[in-house]
Amino acid sequence: MIIVKQKINTIAREIQEVLAQVIEAEVIELAEGIQQAPRVFIAGTGRSGLVGKMFGMRLMHSGYQIYIVGETNTPSLESNDLLLLISGSGGTTSLLNYANKAKEIDAKVGLVTTNKESSIGSQSDYIVRVPAATKKRLSQEPDTIQPLGSQFDQSAHLLLDAIVVYLLDMYPANRSVESLNQKHTNLE
Repeated sequence: MIIVKQKINTIAREIQEVLAQVIEAEVIELAEGIQQAPRVFIAGTGRSGLVGKMFGMRLMHSGYQIYIVGETNTPSLESNDLLLLISGSGGTTSLLNYANKAKEIDAKVGLVTTNKESSIGSQSDYIVRVPAATKKRLSQEPDTIQPLGSQFDQSAHLLLDAIVVYLLDMYPANRSVESLNQKHTNLE
């Protein structure tokens, strides 16, 4: 059991080190973009997509109009909406296509990534760099005991949860614990 606890402590330390390097102004700018957007559309692929779904659920609980790209009930993106993309590399082809389409219709694009200079980054209005390891294990990425992009996905998850807490603190109107619970599913 001690071996597993050592792994847990190492992973927690790795994530803390990554998140300590995130630039707060970038996070606040993205959070304010979410606050100002009439609707927020979230997309990612693989585990990053699952992180996006978790973030979308929390934003919905907090009273934001949220859609997950690719779901059957997701409407068309419109100008002034925000498309938030989660991509460790910042170059995922399908997400780049979404970003290009968003820019064509004058929607805002946000990106959570390790690579601000990526192809999606060049299309983004808001970029938060999470300096974590990805599955590519580039030389500038930190060491990790975890496989593939786990360090990025976990760091992005905690970062996005922090944005929810920031928004709840900064814009508390109609966002009490009770109101969040009322929006939580009751079909369990």
